[in-house]
Amino acid sequence: MLSLDKIFSPKSIAIIGASDEEGSVGYILTKNLTEMGYGGRVYPVNIHKPEILGQKAYKTVDDLPEIVDLAVIAIPARAVPDVLEQCGKAGITGVIIISAGFKETGPEGRALEEKILEIKKKYDQRIIGPNCLGIIHPDINLNATFIGKKLEPGSIAFISQSGALGAAILDLATMRTSGLAISCRLVP
Repeated sequence: MLSLDKIFSPKSIAIIGASDEEGSVGYILTKNLTEMGYGGRVYPVNIHKPEILGQKAYKTVDDLPEIVDLAVIAIPARAVPDVLEQCGKAGITGVIIISAGFKETGPEGRALEEKILEIKKKYDQRIIGPNCLGIIHPDINLNATFIGKKLEPGSIAFISQSGALGAAILDLATMRTSGLAISCRLVP
């Protein structure tokens, strides 16, 4: 049986590609995960900076103080397979790959995505992505997307392969204040 608990109900998260550059995907992810009330442990990972938005940052997942439930990856596509391998070796089995630049870009990107699938199988990882919006789980104040909106908990869940459709539904949900959980694109 495939379990997605480490993705949808993580107790700890590594943000790989966390950033303090306002407006960047890594910045928005970090703000969402540290300032919207998520109660789990959040570890920014940035190879170049020792601190991100007032929190200690780690150079790699190997430097983290624990094996996290979920890695959220927002780095250049060419670096994703190596980082995913590091996650696998570290025992991290829940992964969201926000990064774009895979099969949607042509043969080189397709090759990168094939490497991701090989690594996923090797370490029995559960992956959402690549090239995705991420997930929102309002019941635990989890917003692992690059959209800075907070939803109220509710009784409807929405999963979409289209990030654009997910973002549009998210806009509608915040206008109507109905609770909703948002996700996109599961890797088989």
